[in-house]
Amino acid sequence: MRLGVQVRQAEPGDLESLVALCLTARGEAAVGSQLCTDDADRLRDQLGALLAVPGGRVLVALLDDEPAGLLLARVVGPGPFTDLVSLDIEAVYVLPAARRRGLGHALLVAAAAVADEAGATELYSSPLPGARGMQRFLARLGFAPAASHRAVTTATLQRKLAHEHAHVGSGTVRRPGSRSLEDLIARRRQVRAARQPAEDQVSSRVSGAAQSRASITMQVNRAVQSGRPSSSSTTTW
Repeated sequence: MRLGVQVRQAEPGDLESLVALCLTARGEAAVGSQLCTDDADRLRDQLGALLAVPGGRVLVALLDDEPAGLLLARVVGPGPFTDLVSLDIEAVYVLPAARRRGLGHALLVAAAAVADEAGATELYSSPLPGARGMQRFLARLGFAPAASHRAVTTATLQRKLAHEHAHVGSGTVRRPGSRSLEDLIARRRQVRAARQPAEDQVSSRVSGAAQSRASITMQVNRAVQSGRPSSSSTTTW
């Protein structure tokens, strides 16, 4: 974990900071109304209820001892329909000014530890529609689509987090997702290259037709100037 970044369980004294973080997240999101209420008092009560409910987990990320991110989750199960225990991540958020400092990674490390401690074999998350950055972040860490959620096994998440941390620690500039982007660009170039001969043939036919029309036009012009009928009777206008 990078210097200056800490993640811990939320405490009663963190409640006001958590409310402020949630309201900032709401203001930033295009569909913020689906994220949380804009009523600070109601939001405070809701966060307090999550902290009090059995299985409720609220993690706060600190950057230089200042709250800069949060993760809201619940330990779910076992229940009537499954014997499995899972960790349902309801929200992950980091302030814009604190991003690319390792806070999101640190929050997921702590979430994986919470899941492991609770005996949860999987973690679920349901990022808001349009939250492409969060979708990419979760996909990079092994979360895969599961109905309207994204899910990953606890073991896979821990392995992915360790792998990503090793990349960061080694000073590697390339991000894990850059390879797939390069592959996509290469495939597009191949498709364009395959289409080029056909496009050249079309261009050649068009060019030939244009030359033919120009020749016919010249013949007509000469016929008009000389008073003789044109040798072509197929010209159309």
